[in-house]
Amino acid sequence: MSGHRKKIMDRIYAELFPEFEFKKFKGIEVVGDIAILKIPRELEPYRFRIGEEVLKHMPSIKTVLRQLSPTSGSHRVRGFEWLAGERKTVTFHKEHGCTFKVDLSKVYFSPRLFFERLRIAQLTKPGEVIVNMFAGVGCFSIIIAKLKPVSKVYSIDINPDAYKLMVENTKLNRVEGIVIPILGDSKSIAEEALIGSADRVLMPLPELACSYLPSAILCLKDSRGWIHYYDFVKASSNEDPVKKLSEKVSKLLDTLTPHWSIENSKVVRTIASRTYQVVLDIHIS
Repeated sequence: MSGHRKKIMDRIYAELFPEFEFKKFKGIEVVGDIAILKIPRELEPYRFRIGEEVLKHMPSIKTVLRQLSPTSGSHRVRGFEWLAGERKTVTFHKEHGCTFKVDLSKVYFSPRLFFERLRIAQLTKPGEVIVNMFAGVGCFSIIIAKLKPVSKVYSIDINPDAYKLMVENTKLNRVEGIVIPILGDSKSIAEEALIGSADRVLMPLPELACSYLPSAILCLKDSRGWIHYYDFVKASSNEDPVKKLSEKVSKLLDTLTPHWSIENSKVVRTIASRTYQVVLDIHIS
């Protein structure tokens, strides 16, 4: 949440509930012109009023939704309730000079990966071939193709709705022929059609990264290249989530390939209390 939006939410909660302290209840996520709120149970009776206040204080927002459930299922879809504004879940989200059509009721999309998508694009080299094993509506792939003169980005997703939007977004951002949308399970596609094809593999789906890592390694040209591995880590107060994941993945890498190194690692974002999304930049040599 940006500092500006946090100040607005502070003001809304202070005006509506001056007698309470609501520091932990100010979550807001903005995708295009849609705002997504997380509202605690004790404030549920006031949720529509809160939605109207968001519209009033944020002129760029046209729709306010409340998140009912976290991502679930193979298509990573969240549950929402309409609170205010236009009754829609489709929007156009702009990021790093690209525009993405998103349907929040059918696909997963997180604006909180804004800096991570740019970071990966900046790491890519001209002429590279990239495999994105969990491409969604195409954000990582399209940003890379727009910012760097790469050769190909094979963008795979198992969700038919995400695939259709990815095809639209590829045309919308004029990267047809560079970004190649593929519908299906990335493990099967990698092992059947993309062995030895890639300089770099993206794995931005924490739920499946561990079990799909062997297939990612198979994609690399001459068993050399980069893998950007994302996973969720639960860490107690005395644990380092980055170290904890590095140790787990190191044991797995030792069984898969003799020459590897974790060149960079960091927490991408906090998911919940003591639960983190961590990225490892793995070099196979």
